[in-house]
Amino acid sequence: EVQLVESGGGLVEPGASLRLSCAASGFAFRNYYMAWFRQGPEKERTLVASAQVMNSPTYYAPFVQGRFTISRDNAKNTLYLQMSSLKADDTAVYYCAASPTIIMPTSPISYWGQGTQVTVSS
Repeated sequence: EVQLVESGGGLVEPGASLRLSCAASGFAFRNYYMAWFRQGPEKERTLVASAQVMNSPTYYAPFVQGRFTISRDNAKNTLYLQMSSLKADDTAVYYCAASPTIIMPTSPISYWGQGTQVTVSS
């Protein structure tokens, strides 16, 4: 059974940092392209960042450039999203996603996690 389990969300103040994790199982993680999407209140789900399989360009959405860093640990089957300088606009449910092909903003996704809530508020 394929599972993507996100963790690390929570309530933080503007300017704070947070690290999300996504533990993957049930598929060949190292052979899959991985990504983080988010969906804010009354907004569409949007690609935040994608981590390619090996030595391939990584995509970041313009609204997180320089603030978020995506990384993966293939030995641990885990995807991470380090978020810093968080803003109220970053409030959303963050989803982990996996695909056997490169992930860009409109790419089809094979597997989704259940999401983890990030709320940025003072």
